[in-house]
Amino acid sequence: MSEPTDAPRSGGVVGLLPVALSAVLFAWFMTHTPVIAAAGSLRWEMAWVPALNISLSFLLDGLSLTFALLISGIGALVFLYSNTYLGAHPQFHRFVLFLLSFMLAMLGLVLADNLITLFVFWELTTITSYLLIGFGHETTKGRRSALQALFVTGAGALAMLAGFILLGFVAGSFELSVILTQSEMLKAHPLYVPILILILAGTFTKSAQFPFHFWLPNAMAAPTPVSAFLHSATMVKAGVYLMARLHPGLAGTDMWLWTLTIFGAVTAVIASILALRQTDLKQALAYTTLMALGVLTLFLGQESGYAMTAFATFLVVHSLYKAALFLVVGCMDHATGTREADILGGLARVMPVTAIAAALAAMSMAGFPPFLGFIGKELKYAGALGVASEPVLVVGALLLANALMFAVAGVVALRPFWLPAGGDTPRIPHEAPWPMLMGPVILASLGTLFGIYPDLLERTLVAPTVASLLGTIEDSKALTLWAGVNMPLILSIVTVAAGTVFYVIHRPLRAWLARIIDALPNFDRGWDRFLDGFKTFARWQTRIIQTGVLRQYMFANFATVLVGLGGTMVARQVAVTRPDLTDATWQSVALILLIIGGALVATATSSRIAAMAALGVVGIGVAMIFIVFSAPDVAITQLLVETLVVVLVAVALLRLPTLDAGGKRFRPVDAALGLGVGTVVTLTLLAMLELPLDRRVTDYFEVTSWSEAFGRNIVNVILVDFRALDTFGEIAVVVIAALAAYALLRTTQPLGRGKGKDEP
Repeated sequence: MSEPTDAPRSGGVVGLLPVALSAVLFAWFMTHTPVIAAAGSLRWEMAWVPALNISLSFLLDGLSLTFALLISGIGALVFLYSNTYLGAHPQFHRFVLFLLSFMLAMLGLVLADNLITLFVFWELTTITSYLLIGFGHETTKGRRSALQALFVTGAGALAMLAGFILLGFVAGSFELSVILTQSEMLKAHPLYVPILILILAGTFTKSAQFPFHFWLPNAMAAPTPVSAFLHSATMVKAGVYLMARLHPGLAGTDMWLWTLTIFGAVTAVIASILALRQTDLKQALAYTTLMALGVLTLFLGQESGYAMTAFATFLVVHSLYKAALFLVVGCMDHATGTREADILGGLARVMPVTAIAAALAAMSMAGFPPFLGFIGKELKYAGALGVASEPVLVVGALLLANALMFAVAGVVALRPFWLPAGGDTPRIPHEAPWPMLMGPVILASLGTLFGIYPDLLERTLVAPTVASLLGTIEDSKALTLWAGVNMPLILSIVTVAAGTVFYVIHRPLRAWLARIIDALPNFDRGWDRFLDGFKTFARWQTRIIQTGVLRQYMFANFATVLVGLGGTMVARQVAVTRPDLTDATWQSVALILLIIGGALVATATSSRIAAMAALGVVGIGVAMIFIVFSAPDVAITQLLVETLVVVLVAVALLRLPTLDAGGKRFRPVDAALGLGVGTVVTLTLLAMLELPLDRRVTDYFEVTSWSEAFGRNIVNVILVDFRALDTFGEIAVVVIAALAAYALLRTTQPLGRGKGKDEP
């Protein structure tokens, strides 16, 4: 993406309309906070695919309301920011469309109460985020990052869809409000483990948990507003949201506990270490986002009130300070032309408002009182100490991650503004325009306000969110700025001390970390090697399978039929009794002999015309069988098709050159395959005839053909009314094939044209 110019230009009405829409949605959701706090939830439903038990149903409770407010509120500020930051970009209108589509898809995701509806919105966020990450598609990095995010999250989504289908099958419903009431049954079901693995595959890829963490920092190739919105407050938290939504139904087992705890702790520690290594401020913030996602996942593995309160509080804390800091970095990049921490310095004199917003957001990130981040950190330690399994492990992971985050906060907000510059910036620094400043100022101020008055956040969002996770609001713990001298306070002091040490030595520590990390396996380079290997495999199998020889394609298809049907019959031990031929008539025998004779002639002849005529005899024999069994309409259709096929194919064959079959008239392998397919298909039909006839479909059409479609010919009614779209599609395929055949036959200069044996 081309960088913004020094003289920003507003995007006009197109840029302001999404701001207004987001603000209206935020205000509308805010009006529901008292209702949700009192009633618990609101639900709306409309039938979508009733036959498959799929509804457009939406649920508004504490969890979905919190996410909806974050999405719409931060979305309004990001749209306002983008109107100036990218207003002069030639593709600004396209950017606004993509970002608005993403916001609406994300709202649909967090509000959906039906698993299939949720999956549809989930995939919409994947597609729109792909378009946003690849907005700078003229660069190789932008295209690679977008494809990587699409492939990783898309693969996880396919696994998750399988988990959703199994979950709906086990629960007997796709409605989440129904599924989550059957927790004990779900956890005792034999399919619980496959369901959990498949769903966590989708949530872990979306929320960039280890070992899928590598795609998120690469997604920073997107414009800064995208990073602030998608990769701190919304998209990457979709996986966290789904884990939280399913928590009441699937949590409470050792597998849930240990999987989320281990993966969350590993992600948090690795991400915080990698964050300190970065010199690009945007990349550093990307890795701190990974750290936050790991912490949120870790707490969702628990069931205590402290853990859930810590989750709900940190969810809001992180969204506020991280979106603010991303926008601050965008302001610095816009004003100076660089994001390098080693170059920036002394910006507080020329960018005082940006410096204040950065300081407020960074102190909340570092966990200083009286900011909301301090309360969130205290709750995190309280929740970690309450972990029944391994509190020492969890507390140790959080302590290291928080201390490193403290150092990163200093790198992002202290050094660029208050310490001397390390070099000359590409542009002369200046303060950002007010539309770009409103976002970071408001978000950072909210972190301060909620820290001083935490009960505002507790009543409106935290307590209802905990209630939606644990089923009762009594389990929610109070948010307080001062909880006395206790172990969480001591751990907070240790965090500040360790974080200060990390910040003081962050430059030599960064170089040391770089040497160690470069020597370790790199998942990003591993992704490239995986793709290279996959493409090599694709080329190999293409050379083997796509030979260009039609006979080999047909051999592979028939061999697949033989193995599939024959293997299934052997595995299922299908027994076929000898058919009863006592009712056979001389007409039936004559027709069978006619069909067999036509097939033998078509196989043995070397003349194309004779082969086509013999196949026509086979088709006529089949049509006569339909007449014998009182199906004249089907017989007429068969005769028409056979006549057209014989005529058209014969005309086409006359224009083709003589094909060399290798001089081999008898091929035993092909003959064996033909006999095998014929035998297996015959045995399959005989086995089907031994089963009791299921007349449900037949009875339905007999009853409804006249009453609903006003037709007495059931076959015609089925084709024209009941499966009209299928018939239309088949007609379209035939027409397209006919046009293609016509285009080939009328070629004026056919390649390799020569006289066939039957051509005069």
